Amino acid sequence: MKKNKEIRLEFVECEREAIDDLSVQELINSCYSNLDNAYAPYSHFSVSAAVLLENGKIITGSNQENAAYPSGLCAERVAIFYANSQYPNQKIMALAVAAKYNGKIIELPIPPCGACRQVLVETENRFKNDIKIILAGFKTVIITDSARLLLPLNFDETFLK
Repeated sequence: MKKNKEIRLEFVECEREAIDDLSVQELINSCYSNLDNAYAPYSHFSVSAAVLLENGKIITGSNQENAAYPSGLCAERVAIFYANSQYPNQKIMALAVAAKYNGKIIELPIPPCGACRQVLVETENRFKNDIKIILAGFKTVIITDSARLLLPLNFDETFLK
């Protein structure tokens, strides 16, 4: 029997100036401030991520490249792993991502790669808590209510049983 199923992605897209949520603005500003901490000598594509923890702390991370490309790490995972190692019992409430190329903040939002999406979903499952995802371009911002919306056919512990 063949079943057709539909996957829908619901998100808010707006101009950056239209954001009235102060915590979202603060996360985006933390991303922008952290962009210069990226180590991207090969691609010149700097990415910054900022996570908001349940206790109100903001943790930032930036991409870290390596001449052996697979050895680098994305900004989202740097921020998430640091937050989980330093604050292991704190839920991540939101994550913002911003990028710049050759010194200029990218106008349109960039999404996390597949590996980062998987880590985000695992983090949601671990804490039984949706993570608001904020993709911040210089002009446009996209906001989703959960990482699961970015990776609907994700791998989780149910496959390991």
